[in-house]
Parts: sequence; structure tokens; C-alpha cells
Amino acid sequence: MGTYFNPSNGGFAESLRSKIYVDKTGMISYTNSILCSEQKHVCISRPRRFGKTMAAKMLAAYYSRGCESGDMFEKLRISKDKSYNDHLNRYNLITINMQQFLSESRDITRMIIDIEEYISAEIIEAYPELKDSNPNDTFTALLEKLYIITGIPIIVLIDEWDYIFRKHQEDVTAQKTYLDFLRNFFKDREYIALAYMTGILPIKKYGTHSALNMFDEFSMTNPGPLAEYVGFTQNEVKALCDKHQMLYEDMAEWYDGYKLPI
Repeated sequence: MGTYFNPSNGGFAESLRSKIYVDKTGMISYTNSILCSEQKHVCISRPRRFGKTMAAKMLAAYYSRGCESGDMFEKLRISKDKSYNDHLNRYNLITINMQQFLSESRDITRMIIDIEEYISAEIIEAYPELKDSNPNDTFTALLEKLYIITGIPIIVLIDEWDYIFRKHQEDVTAQKTYLDFLRNFFKDREYIALAYMTGILPIKKYGTHSALNMFDEFSMTNPGPLAEYVGFTQNEVKALCDKHQMLYEDMAEWYDGYKLPI
């Protein structure tokens, strides 16, 4: 197992051990249904505290070949789905937190170099037969070769995909460099089984081109089939209130919109 390539299931294990855990594994039924299809590019746009990172850790634990997660999922909703065993820990998986990488890099160019070098090193460690690849190969060429020799499609999970746009709002050149990196990573790549990104900002046309028009975006105003899996539903909140002896009406007053002084 690696940090970025085929990680362990430790992140999701922490979620399961938490005092409050709500089963959102039904999301996996949807992602299973779009694997290796024209709908395989997904972006979840939500404010903070909507469980986006937890869901990404859940997907990593389910799909990653770097761990065995059957014991984790056997009592959860997804285990009843007919697709459950077909995809459990069957994929080469890459996970990236863009905020972490950009915070540790000097600039966008250095960040992209770091991402490619760290992930490439872990891939070659896992598959030594790729060690003798042409040193001038691009990062995507390495991923293509990985797919060819294994026959296993790749799942990519990116958390905080939009951090660059929040951190460098005025740096159009850096934004374009980053969008070109993502487009080259994902667009028309047969090796991609699923590209799943989370962020706060919506995917839209940045600058003069729309590099991410292959993604289906599920936002607050257009949640689509993932509505119940990002954030809590009313029934889930009521159940949590009953369990923790809190009044649902109080919770609704606290969190149902904003109250402004008159």
C-alpha cells in the first residue's frame, strides 16, 4: 500500500470508529454504476462540513487494491447491493489532496511536479516491471503503461480540487497551468474508471477555456442522485437527535438557514 497510490483503508476506519457515523455507502452503488462509462467524471461541490472528505475516504477504502475492506463494509448498506463484490478492492487507485500539495509547494508548477513524482515512485514500487520505462515518459504515459500491463483501470480521487482557485484567485496563468494538468490527466483517457473530485467552488469556465467540461457536477442546487449521500437527510438528523436525546426542533432552528437582525 502507498500514501497516494493504492492507500490503506485507515481513513475510513477512523470514520467508522467515530461517535457519530451515518451510513453513506449507498453512494457506492451509484459510482459502481458509472465505472468506465461516459459518466465516469464526477465533481461534488458543497460548502465545508458536508462530509465530502469522509465520502472520498469511503470510496478509497472500497476500491483500493492496497487493502482488504470486506470486514468494514459487510454490515453497511452497500453490502446488500448486487454490485458489491464485483468492485470491492479491485482497482488501482490514486488519491490526492490538492490543499496539502499546494501548501507544501512553492507554486503551481512545483506542485504538479511533486504530484507526478510522488505518485510515479509509488506506482513503480508496486509494479517494478515499470522501473525500466523510458525516463522521458510523461506521467500519463506511465499510467497508460500501468493500465496496459495490468488490465486494471484506475480510479482517481481528488479532494479540495478547487483550492488553487481559492488560494490564487488573481493568478490566471497558474490557474490555466492547473486546468491543463487536470484535462491532460482525465480527458479521453481509457485508463480512467472513475474520476471523483470534491470542492467548494463550482466547475465553470475559468478564463478563456473550459478544461473540465467532461465532469458531471452535483451541487447544492443540482444534487442529482447523490443528494442523500452528501450531508444529512431530515430522517437521519431526526434519528441522531433521538439517539443523543436532543430536540429535533432545536436543531432545525439552529441550522435551517440564517437569521438576520431586523
